[in-house]
Amino acid sequence: MELLPDLWKEDYWLPPGVTWRDMEQMGDSNRPRPLDLLIALPLALGFVALRYMFERFVAPPMARCLGVKNRFQVTAAPSPNLESFYIQNRREPTQSEMEGLMLSCRKTQRQIETWFKRRRSQDKASKTKKFGEAAVLPTVLPVFKVQVFYKKNHLYICPPQPMERAHYWYYMLELGFYGSLLLRISVDVKRKDFKEQVVHHLATIFLLSFSYCANYIRIGTLVMLLHDSSDILLEPAKMFNYGAGWGRSCDTLFVMFAVIFLVTRLVIFPSKIIHTTLVLSMEVFEPFAGYYFFNILLMVLQGLHIFWAKLILRMVYKFLKGKVRKSSEAIVYSFCAAVSAGQIKNKALDKTCSQHSAH
Repeated sequence: MELLPDLWKEDYWLPPGVTWRDMEQMGDSNRPRPLDLLIALPLALGFVALRYMFERFVAPPMARCLGVKNRFQVTAAPSPNLESFYIQNRREPTQSEMEGLMLSCRKTQRQIETWFKRRRSQDKASKTKKFGEAAVLPTVLPVFKVQVFYKKNHLYICPPQPMERAHYWYYMLELGFYGSLLLRISVDVKRKDFKEQVVHHLATIFLLSFSYCANYIRIGTLVMLLHDSSDILLEPAKMFNYGAGWGRSCDTLFVMFAVIFLVTRLVIFPSKIIHTTLVLSMEVFEPFAGYYFFNILLMVLQGLHIFWAKLILRMVYKFLKGKVRKSSEAIVYSFCAAVSAGQIKNKALDKTCSQHSAH
């Protein structure tokens, strides 16, 4: 607490009438301390090393067992002018730019369009790489015996709240896991919802760190459990989707994931978690800086929940309207590739067009 004294003002972190001395009344083993968060750094590095070893030595044999096969790719012919334009713009050239490239490269428009198509294909991650990332299942799932508090008023009874050892490790593993995602963000497959993923990871890290330091252990644990309940199903669904002959397993996991996601993120999270922290907590204490900060972070997460839920519901709507072939395998393929990638719209259209052209 001696470091950055203004940062640790009680007015920022604790409700009126609660002091840091109230926290010190608990034993050291039952009291969260800000310095505890430092262990998340080596844990994050450990997760990075674990993922590297897993994706290099374990995921490839698993992918072969599930029948994951990479598509054959035709590489784009070397062309310095086109390569320079592609690296700088990362998009299709406009008509005026196309005419300039045709003159400088001495190629037809059709040849340049084909070159860009092949060049974009080269940047796409292979199915094996995507499988490897999906196969690294979250190791921070509730594998420990964590007490779930049923009574609502237990959520916002402010410090002191005795902390169990399971809560401590649950927090540290979650922080380490999300920290590793940020450390690997430059090498992981870059999705179309890249910005939303970064916002989600940062909001989660701030939320976990703040709730731990302010001793909002119980509400923080419930938030983590709520998110893990659906996340545990998405990655296995994507693994089966990349494989061959696992359509039924993929379908089942996707349906379970979609139902749990929509119920937990759009119903339970706002009606129970946010309503408790935002409204019911006012029956116990007056608003303070930490109250606003904590609830803003929860609102950010809820906004992301709505964004991803729209992707699910959009696919369901297209399926019911007959715009997507009535096959659950088609739905799962499109959604699993997009729920964490933000590609549902393009993937669905591309898949539908390719299927119709094949027929």
